[in-house]
Amino acid sequence: MDLTTASFSIKTHDSRKTIRQIVSEMVHNHDDREDQDDPFFICDMGDVIKKFTRWRRLLPRVEPHYAVKCNPDPAVLATLAALGTGFDCASKNEIKTMLELSVSPSRIIFANPCKQKSHLKYACDTNVSMMTFDNEDELHKIKRVYPAAKLVLRILTDDTTAQCQLGLKYGCHPKHARYLLQVAMQLDLNVIGVSFHVGSGCRDSSAYTKAIASAREIFDIADYMGYHMDLLDIGGGFPGQASAPIAFEEFADVINCALGEYFPNDCGVRVIAEPGRYFVASAFTLAVNVTAKRIVSRDIKTFEVPESKDLVSNTVAPNKCEEPAYMYYVNDGVYGSFNCLLYDHAVVEPITLTDHTDELEYFTSIWGPSCDGLDRIIEHTTMAELQVGEWIIFKDMGAYTVCAGSEFNGFKRPVLYYVLPNKLRSSMQEMLQQENKEFAKKQAIKYHKRLTADGDEGGISFAFEDERLLCQSPTNHIRA
Repeated sequence: MDLTTASFSIKTHDSRKTIRQIVSEMVHNHDDREDQDDPFFICDMGDVIKKFTRWRRLLPRVEPHYAVKCNPDPAVLATLAALGTGFDCASKNEIKTMLELSVSPSRIIFANPCKQKSHLKYACDTNVSMMTFDNEDELHKIKRVYPAAKLVLRILTDDTTAQCQLGLKYGCHPKHARYLLQVAMQLDLNVIGVSFHVGSGCRDSSAYTKAIASAREIFDIADYMGYHMDLLDIGGGFPGQASAPIAFEEFADVINCALGEYFPNDCGVRVIAEPGRYFVASAFTLAVNVTAKRIVSRDIKTFEVPESKDLVSNTVAPNKCEEPAYMYYVNDGVYGSFNCLLYDHAVVEPITLTDHTDELEYFTSIWGPSCDGLDRIIEHTTMAELQVGEWIIFKDMGAYTVCAGSEFNGFKRPVLYYVLPNKLRSSMQEMLQQENKEFAKKQAIKYHKRLTADGDEGGISFAFEDERLLCQSPTNHIRA
């Protein structure tokens, strides 16, 4: 039985089912797709909930503020909001999205050190007061637009080993922190803490130790100057899939140890973080269809690509004496869900839906559907021969994928199916009832305001019925 809200529907399933089995079922149950062979995502909401439980167990002192930019899927956001996480927003629209989900402004950090003026004004108008900065001009802008903001100084850390380095763009050098704090004091601005980011997809757990130690030095400088900061934001960088070079448990151990040394429990400092891929990477699985194939020669080439010597590409067709290689064309690519290959430096692994165990494997490349030669998903791997119409699965596709996909060349974004193990049905149902209730309340209030603006309240009253809020008038009953 499905669980349904105003925004999405979740299909429940036997907890023993594998993702491959669920994908196989969805291949045949294509009512929500325009064409049967259209690509689709499976989002395992149980995985998101499991990640939250794991976080609270391993990092009990650290309050997660989910990085909305990583994957702004409505079901993910609603679930994390119901679980009580905070949110890292980088723009007006991200803030607006979370406020519309009834997230309190106090649970949002505007974690963009270089903010558009109109977005800053929106944060002021909606009481989203906690925000980062890392330069002097930003302080003057905040003074003009939102002088009551609660500021968090973002410092530069060593992120050279990270999957995506952010220090190239953001962060005040620790040696420059004193000067920025002096400027903030002269402007009578309230600096409440320090933040850092060791880079998205961090590959060195010791980076957190160094960054936390550096933050402690800034706290001491601020205390000497007269600031009494009480917030430490340790940013993101946490792994979200089992194949990550370093396990989340190692990061948690290092962070807990560093916090214990530099910010012990009784120091009065609140600790938050900005995990993104941690919550969603492994929750999303993408299924694509092989729309075409090409047989080429494995060894004989008419040209070379210097930076891709092993590239399986369109060169010479094989004769009967040569071993073939295969090029497969699928219906999602780097302009769609696989934009992570370009923007997030991701590495993906193809898994065939059909069992090809014990079959011969051949050199293979996989290409997206657009007419652009850049649209290459995998330049070289080995796989059994596939036929047109077969399905390929890609796991761990939740981070920086759906958020940046386009419909270039007219290829639609994949349909998204939400699934949940039966054992979590009751817990999720309670959360969704609350989400429904808040949505209905907002709709009823909007209706009330509209009538009031027209000068006719019409005898409106509000009442709960069957766990849903009804907007009642003498002439009609509107179920929000």
